[in-house]
Amino acid sequence: MSTMTPVTPRMGVSSGEILGLFRAVADGLTKADVARRTGLSRTTVNQRLDGLLAAGLLVPGPEEARTRGRPAGQFVVNRDRGVLLVADIGATALRAALCDLGGRVRIEREVRADVTTGPETILTIVEKLFAEILHDSGNAPGRVLGVGLDVPGPVDFATGRVVSPPIMTGWDRFDIPGWFSAQYDCPVLVDKDVNAMAYGEQRLRHPDVPHLLMVKIGTGVGTGLIAGGQVHRGADGAAGDVGHTQVTVDGVAEPPLCRCGNSGCVEAYAGGWALVRDLRAEGRDVTTVDDAVRLIRAGDPAGVRLARRAARILGGALADTVNLFNPRVIAICGQLAHTDEQLFAGIREIVYRRSLPLATRNLQIVRSDLDPHAGVLGLAQLLVDDIYSPARVQELVDRATA
Repeated sequence: MSTMTPVTPRMGVSSGEILGLFRAVADGLTKADVARRTGLSRTTVNQRLDGLLAAGLLVPGPEEARTRGRPAGQFVVNRDRGVLLVADIGATALRAALCDLGGRVRIEREVRADVTTGPETILTIVEKLFAEILHDSGNAPGRVLGVGLDVPGPVDFATGRVVSPPIMTGWDRFDIPGWFSAQYDCPVLVDKDVNAMAYGEQRLRHPDVPHLLMVKIGTGVGTGLIAGGQVHRGADGAAGDVGHTQVTVDGVAEPPLCRCGNSGCVEAYAGGWALVRDLRAEGRDVTTVDDAVRLIRAGDPAGVRLARRAARILGGALADTVNLFNPRVIAICGQLAHTDEQLFAGIREIVYRRSLPLATRNLQIVRSDLDPHAGVLGLAQLLVDDIYSPARVQELVDRATA
């Protein structure tokens, strides 16, 4: 039985708010349920539901479900009204997926791709993958209601353009939404990869935790913040960039150069690319971050030592963030998260030692079990919330009932 707080009774309860009631329950609602939860009259409820049905946003509950006890006249959200296309673009690989309007992945593809080859190359790959999964799923481009992409760099969320990205050569201020808007007549959302991952983690794994920190430790180090249940991007989209804060490390006379152009950044010590650099300097035959992870998991002495140092450095940076932000959960993803306790033990030790007791007494530090799908799942959730926003719902209803 749902414990949802009823909407305050008023004639102004919008179609979007009513649709939100249906999204919050698993088994659908009847007209009587809506009237009881909103305080609206039967006539007004009928008008609102007629508009949502005409727009295809609601559908009657399946007949077969009614035979198992579903009340007659029950309605559910139409998850198949259209589809979403999402692409999680990483430093060395990208994942594209087709999702339904419940945010569930229906088809997914992954390919190796170097983000430094530039936007035209990478977005052409994404475009081809989108075309393939649409074809394979039997959907035409006109069925696409939203396109979402995330990238491993700072994003001006209002424009969908990357701004001075440290590792994304040639991407600065490239019009990513414009690349897709010519083909798909729908919103195109672009965000920082760890923001999308954080949103997916919070919505799907920790829905009762309004304050969460997502940390991606892969080729680089990125963080995403969820505050009050929403992505916290800051004034200009730059919030949470822990990887490029500068740190002082004992015994290091000359801080290493970071890919952002500064020296001594957290990422320059603890990012996957930095571990590959340092392992090669130790004479190890490694080329990729995955090579480094395998070496660490195998117990290689140099790999274990460098992983432990990286964990302590990350732990110090995260301790400062915990004191400032006070999250309830820190979820860690990315390739280096799969070194397991080599990384987690060091992070936990430093965070709990250096952070305020009040900030850590209920803090959980966990590995994300959505990884490596957190990006596509988070993008799908962001798109669904945008499509189902009251303004967009009203626009769809007005169009259907005009």
